[in-house]
Amino acid sequence: MAGLLCGTKRKKQVSDLHEEGKNAINAPMLPSATEIHPEDTLLEENAERIMLDPTSRENPKFKDLVKVLIDWINSELEEERIIVKDLEEDCYDGQVLQKLFEKLSGRKLNVAEVTQSEIGQKQKLQTVLEAVNNTLRPHGWTVEWSVDLIHSKNLVAIAYLLVALAMHFQAPIRLPEHVSVQVVVVKKREGILQTAVVIKELTSTTEMMLGRFAERDAFDTLLDHAPDKLNVVKTSLITFVNKHLNKLNLEVTELESQFADGVYLILLMGLLEDYFVPLYNFFLTPESFEQKVHNVAFAFELMQDGGLKKPKARPEDVVNLNLKSTLRVLYNLFTNYKNSD
Repeated sequence: MAGLLCGTKRKKQVSDLHEEGKNAINAPMLPSATEIHPEDTLLEENAERIMLDPTSRENPKFKDLVKVLIDWINSELEEERIIVKDLEEDCYDGQVLQKLFEKLSGRKLNVAEVTQSEIGQKQKLQTVLEAVNNTLRPHGWTVEWSVDLIHSKNLVAIAYLLVALAMHFQAPIRLPEHVSVQVVVVKKREGILQTAVVIKELTSTTEMMLGRFAERDAFDTLLDHAPDKLNVVKTSLITFVNKHLNKLNLEVTELESQFADGVYLILLMGLLEDYFVPLYNFFLTPESFEQKVHNVAFAFELMQDGGLKKPKARPEDVVNLNLKSTLRVLYNLFTNYKNSD
C-alpha cells in the first residue's frame, strides 16, 4: 500500500511538473520560437529564471560582441596563460573574472586561487563582484549581474559585466554598437509560471558609452546643442590640414576616417614643425589595430615634443573613429599652428 501511495505521489509530481512546463510553453507573452527546457520550469514560489532567447544567441551582432569580448580577455590574460573559448563555461566560477579585474585595476583580491566546490566558487564570485561593483557603481553603471546569474552561466549577465569593464577601463577594442538581445523571464506566482520577453540593450554607441567617463568640454556642448555649427568647425579643420598636406599631394575629405590610422597625423606634425619623420618610426601602411594605435600614439609624442599638451583623447579612440576625439586632437593643432605657412 505504501509503495502504491509513493508511486501515486510520484506520478502526481511528474504530472504537476509537466503541467508547469506546458503552461510556460503556452504562455501568451512567449514567442513560439523560444524553447523552454524542463529544468527552467523547476522554480520555487516567487522565484524567477532569466534565459537568452535562442534567436538572439544567433544574432550576428551579438555573436560579434561575444567574439570581441573573448579576444579581449585572451589578450589581457595572455601572460597568465589563460585561454577563454566560451564565456559561459569559462567565466561562471569566478577565476577568469578575478584575473581580469586584477589585471585591469592593478589590485590583488583576497580570494582562493582554485575553488572546486560550488560554495567556494560562489564565495570567490561574491568577492570579485563586490570589488567590480564598488568600482563601477560610482560611475553610473547599472548592475545587471549577480553571483547567482554569473554562476548559472547566464550569458547576458556575463556580457553585461564584461562590456562594463571594457568601457570603464577603456579597453583598446571596438565593441559592436546597438547590440540588443531578447531574454525570456519565467516567474512562479501562486504555483503558476508566468513568462515575459524583455529587450536588453548591451551596447549603445561608442560615443555614448565612452562619454560616461569623459570630462565634458566645448566639443560636448557643440555636439549636443549646436550640431549645425559642427560642420563649420569641420570645414575649418579640413581647410587647415589640407593647407599643409597638399604640399605632399595629400588631401583630406573625411576627418574621422582619414586620421584613424595615424599616418596623416604624423605627416602633418612633420609639416607643421618643418622636419622629416623617418619612415622606420611608424607604419606607413598599417594593417592591424595595434599598428594604427602605435602610429597615433607616436603622433601624440611628436605633439608633446612640439610643446603641446598631451591630448585628452586616447590613441585607441582616434583609431576607433571617435569623431569627438579626432576633433579635439585636430583643433588643438589648429589653435597652435593656424598662422603657420
